[in-house]
Amino acid sequence: MFVNSVKSLKLCDSRFMVTRFFHVTQAINLYSPSVLGIDGYLQSRKRIKEQFSHLTDNFKTKMKDFVNESKNMIFTEDLKNMVHLAECTDLHLVLNMITKFNDQNTKLRFDSFVFGPVVMRMFYFLDTPNEALQCFEDPANNGFFDQLISYQILLNLLYNNKMYEEMYRVFETIQQKRLNMSKYPKYSVNLILAACYKQNTPESMEYASKVWSDMIKVGVVPVRRASALFAALALNQGAPHLALESISMQKPHYVTIRNIKAIALAEVGRVEDALSVLRGVLEIDSPEQNNKHTFFEETISKVHCAVEKADSKDIQKEFQNLERALRDRELIDNKTLDQLVTSEIKNSSNSPVKPRGMPQLPYGLRQRKKVSLERAA
Repeated sequence: MFVNSVKSLKLCDSRFMVTRFFHVTQAINLYSPSVLGIDGYLQSRKRIKEQFSHLTDNFKTKMKDFVNESKNMIFTEDLKNMVHLAECTDLHLVLNMITKFNDQNTKLRFDSFVFGPVVMRMFYFLDTPNEALQCFEDPANNGFFDQLISYQILLNLLYNNKMYEEMYRVFETIQQKRLNMSKYPKYSVNLILAACYKQNTPESMEYASKVWSDMIKVGVVPVRRASALFAALALNQGAPHLALESISMQKPHYVTIRNIKAIALAEVGRVEDALSVLRGVLEIDSPEQNNKHTFFEETISKVHCAVEKADSKDIQKEFQNLERALRDRELIDNKTLDQLVTSEIKNSSNSPVKPRGMPQLPYGLRQRKKVSLERAA
């Protein structure tokens, strides 16, 4: 398992930096590094490396000795430092430290620091999906990664490396865990449907359909990205009726939903309804608007094919008028549905993201703190 790690050591940092700073057109990630908390991990990594300076090798040697001696304990600070100092060649040591730490912490319950997300960020930064999966699935580490953000980081790492079959396995574990009483955490659902979409096979369509129908049965309303991914897969697999059903609970003014609806309606033979979707944009948009309601070139092309099949001069004339008006207002662009549904999900605002995966104050303490602040005001 560790043979390839040595070979890729010099590439670990550079590959991450390329993804993070020089991405221009198409993201590898479904979630941006900042959403996953990688920025914060990098800051801590830099700070700890500066603190250790030339003592890093001595510390790692000491940790190897601690792992091998049953009487020695791995303390919280030891694992924190190691996770931030680790390179690809250190992962065997890190895995052993995690197992020993989790075992002693389960028995003694003396520590409250949540390591799961931090460790997954280390694996993500080093781009080592196999080691991340091994650590996650190791029975000795049971409970160590029981945080929604840990699931999200792991699934995103596997997604980056096109390890879709492994993603299914992880997702099934997530469902069995039912963390926070949820069998379908939205970030994990987004990622597993992205995996199904990327595979684009009858089998992945069947898997996605089951996930989708099970969610609906238990009253879970899928988020927009999940709806778009499932609908786009359905279109690719020749099931436009499923695409229409999956976007029915989404607001129609979003660009992905609008284009999917127009394509799906055209492909089920409801050409006049597809034209109505095109016409609706002309009624909303004005030439002066900055945020235009656009259609993809591929959408117009697919509606055009449906119009030709309809073999109606009136429908053909209406389509020609609509297409001309859309082009005159510059409401047709060269983006594709694939680019939009697989685009990187970033923070919705410029405000800093609060660290996820750390324990929150109990409800009673939060309420007392709130009352104290109100009195102080």
